[in-house]
Amino acid sequence: MKSFELKSFPGDAELARAAAKDWLDLLRQSTAAHLAALSGGRIARTFFSAVTEQAETSRASLQNVDFFWADERCVPPGDAESNYLLAKETLLGPLGIGAEKVHRLKGELPPDEAVAEASATIQRIAPKNGAGLPVLDLIFLGMGEDGHVASLMPNLPASAVRCQAPYLRVADSPKPPPDRISLSYAAIAAAKQVWLLAAGAGKAKALRRSLGPDAATPLARVLQERPHTRIYTDIAL
Repeated sequence: MKSFELKSFPGDAELARAAAKDWLDLLRQSTAAHLAALSGGRIARTFFSAVTEQAETSRASLQNVDFFWADERCVPPGDAESNYLLAKETLLGPLGIGAEKVHRLKGELPPDEAVAEASATIQRIAPKNGAGLPVLDLIFLGMGEDGHVASLMPNLPASAVRCQAPYLRVADSPKPPPDRISLSYAAIAAAKQVWLLAAGAGKAKALRRSLGPDAATPLARVLQERPHTRIYTDIAL
């Protein structure tokens, strides 16, 4: 049995609107706290804009959401490369999310210090599973043209692949900047839900390579370690 669900769309705008609607529908079903981790990338901008637009007419509220990040580049929060800045400008700011609900990864700090602070924060707020890992309600992931997710790159050392801490430092990313902070495979596997947004013809080869039973890309590892992952894509498979 496949461990993933494919939802196909004709383009990235339709993909983003569908994922936004599904998230808002999920939030509308409960007033309990909701813990979500965001990613960056081109599709994230389209997705955040769709959430902001639909939230105006939806009865769902994002005020009970605690926002974490799947990964961050080691840059200041005002840098154009910052995943936090992208979310602030297109989602958090427009929706008036309170600062107490935003738990950004501090890319301006020395990486090991930022990792330690991020891991301590998520451990303090999120419930834990039997292995002591924080359990997020939903993680949004993008995918790179090499099949990477978050900042879990194909060249990640075996010790980092096996990391059991919530966050880890990625010190040799082949995609600049080289220094990054990322959720670990273990933390992604522990989440209640993971939704991958994969858009663009340039991602087609990586996505196809990742879906086979013997695939070895970072995305494939996520799919293999989880019982279920939802994939929103405009790529014909």
